[in-house]
Amino acid sequence: MGRETSDCAAAFDPSISHGRGADEQNRFLDGARQRGEVALMVATIGVPTDSLGRPTVRGHGTGLNQSIHVSGIETSITSTKLPIGSEPRLVADLPEAERDLGKRLLSRPPEGWWGLRLAGATLQPGAGGPAVTHEPEGTLVPILVDGLGVPVVAVWVSPEEDQRVYAVPYGTDPDTVLAWLVSQALSEYVPGALRRVRSPWLTDPSLQTTAESQARSALDELKARYAADLARLQGELDAATAEAEPIRYGLLYGTGATLEKATANVLRAAGFNVTDLDEELGRTASADLLVTYGTERRMIEVKAASGSASEKVADSLERHLSTWPELRPAEPINGPGVLVVNHQHRLHPDERTAEVFTRPEFVRALRVVVLSSRQLFDWWATADWEAIRAAVLGQTAPPSAANPATAGPTGRRWLFRK
Repeated sequence: MGRETSDCAAAFDPSISHGRGADEQNRFLDGARQRGEVALMVATIGVPTDSLGRPTVRGHGTGLNQSIHVSGIETSITSTKLPIGSEPRLVADLPEAERDLGKRLLSRPPEGWWGLRLAGATLQPGAGGPAVTHEPEGTLVPILVDGLGVPVVAVWVSPEEDQRVYAVPYGTDPDTVLAWLVSQALSEYVPGALRRVRSPWLTDPSLQTTAESQARSALDELKARYAADLARLQGELDAATAEAEPIRYGLLYGTGATLEKATANVLRAAGFNVTDLDEELGRTASADLLVTYGTERRMIEVKAASGSASEKVADSLERHLSTWPELRPAEPINGPGVLVVNHQHRLHPDERTAEVFTRPEFVRALRVVVLSSRQLFDWWATADWEAIRAAVLGQTAPPSAANPATAGPTGRRWLFRK
């Protein structure tokens, strides 16, 4: 307090409170404005609390801010504590300085994460009268976001773009931020500060040799290509994950309609025409699905069991097969029925038994094909459509060349008796 701040290059945890840094911050901002420089500020945000929401840290030190004022008292960045286990990710297409800050914080994460939001203020005039609501000024640019896209690290940019306030979580290592300020932020936004102290971090193009300029140009081009490739590949990964996740979840953890829909989508991907019999005939009239492949037609029942599957589920499929001629005499089933079971779905998939039914006498007496949804998932994940078709049509097939480890001891993991 009371030190000269008008010639500072950046401010860490500035304050607008009288007697606690307001005068120093104003001199810092005035100095940057007079030099025509961007005022860089880093502010920690978030108050650690216990299970009852009570602060676990006392005092007015670094990081004890539930909100940060960034433009007088009319605009602030507010914070909300995120649940334990939140895993932020880097926003795509960031400038190099912001990308570097995000990567540093991901490699040395703070004690917790807070969701950030830009807010205005409603103020009551001192002389009375109606309250005045101020909309927030400037722009909050996310750097790291949580799984729902909520910013957890961000930079506020003033409307005139002459101030940049970086909001980082409580518990962030100050040395990490200071190293970033010197090596990245100042050279990008306040190079004049580095020139004044003849900093080795400053790169002045007018003083570089031809070899330095060529090497730096090549490096910049490489970084640009990397950023473009990274964004493209991340987009492809996000799209593939969004497409795969419903089927992955449905086959491995789903029950009821979720499991049925995932099974139907896998069979369609394998080349089958799929009819939802529950929609056409009602949920209790017949089995769940009817599939055709060329001249072959099969009936499919889909079941889930939190533990070991009951042997009675195979009996229900046999009953549906026996009543099918009365429902669709013109569409005969010309092969064994297929029972798909997501058994032991409360366990991790790798902890489940390989086969749905294990009692040898029952297995030998089966007259339907029995598939675990995990086996169906393994074939689908490796695009082994031939194995899926062979299993559903009741044909013996060798282990998949793409994933031989998924086959059982006999080279098959479907069970039936013609």
